[in-house]
Amino acid sequence: MDFDFSDDQVSLRDAVARWVDKGFAFERRHQLAKAGGATRAVYAELAELGLAGLTIPEAHGGLGFGAVEAMVVMEELGRGLVNAPVAQGALIAPALLADAPEPLQAEWLPKMASAEALVVLAHQEAGARYKLRHVTTRAHQAGEGWTLEGVKSVVPAGDEADAFIVPARISGDVDSEAGIALFLVERGAAGVTVKGYPTQDGARAAELTLVQAPAALVAEEGFAALQQGVDIGIAALCAEGVGLMDKLTAITVEYMNTRKQFGVTLTHFQALRHRIADVKMQLELARSMSYYATLKLGEAAPARRRALSQAKVQLNQSARFVGQQCIQLHGGIGVTDEYLASHYFKRLTMMEMQFGDTLHHLGEVSDRMQDTAGVFA
Repeated sequence: MDFDFSDDQVSLRDAVARWVDKGFAFERRHQLAKAGGATRAVYAELAELGLAGLTIPEAHGGLGFGAVEAMVVMEELGRGLVNAPVAQGALIAPALLADAPEPLQAEWLPKMASAEALVVLAHQEAGARYKLRHVTTRAHQAGEGWTLEGVKSVVPAGDEADAFIVPARISGDVDSEAGIALFLVERGAAGVTVKGYPTQDGARAAELTLVQAPAALVAEEGFAALQQGVDIGIAALCAEGVGLMDKLTAITVEYMNTRKQFGVTLTHFQALRHRIADVKMQLELARSMSYYATLKLGEAAPARRRALSQAKVQLNQSARFVGQQCIQLHGGIGVTDEYLASHYFKRLTMMEMQFGDTLHHLGEVSDRMQDTAGVFA
């Protein structure tokens, strides 16, 4: 199997890497985080590279690229510790709008491709424990339209977004897969309240409260699309995590090559070199599972969902191991706010909680094993 990237994919990766080197040094990122984590201006700069429209069809002003190109971009953004909502605005939301009525696509996709509009998924609810089918938000038909009632939590870049894609229940009980529809809600609409706050990794999130909020129907049978959107988010997270771990490992090795103890650099100590070897093994495990997750995105739901859960388990385990080992190898300086390694560590730590933690996805893998562990299936 050929895992080499095409010339176009290499050019895309290099373009993102150049932007990171020139336009998003750690000092800028640190200042944005200290100021509250607002990155809409950064997202607009990335749109100039075409990243806001990365997966949006060319007919709507996008580049029309696929999952592998998205993985390449997210890995480079992770390496640069870019905290803009690229995965939410450029990957997940366009996928969820792919089956929306044509007028809704024509209204929103071109604006999303140019970053004039930022649309994010708002699906988490208190008490759901990562279960996508747990939806208490209700949709009510009002004439030819719909209104929504409910609360969504930890909405990424919620107070910077222009609209939200919201799963809401049109029938069934709170844990039923049937009866979940997807709606688009504009932030400025009546009955919409957004309360934003900074997150520990230097980004922003928000609580979204909907009280008879007008909404446009995206998909009446929305649960399968919601699952696919979350799987796209997991694949993006895996790629970003690989970039983060790759860069944090490089920072740590550089530190060990310069920091002296007992008159010699840290790389002279065999035990520490063994720890770095273990770190690189975990990094490569995460990288291979990131590739696996991306390549499985086009498969049918049962195989895709199991593969993405497997990848998320490995990402979580690798991120925890790499982050903790690299910080310990730095010593006290590794946890100071002024040193960039601590910010990589915080982002890796938060990633474990996004789109399901390790225990959740272990359960998902277990439920889908059936007659085989999936290794040779």
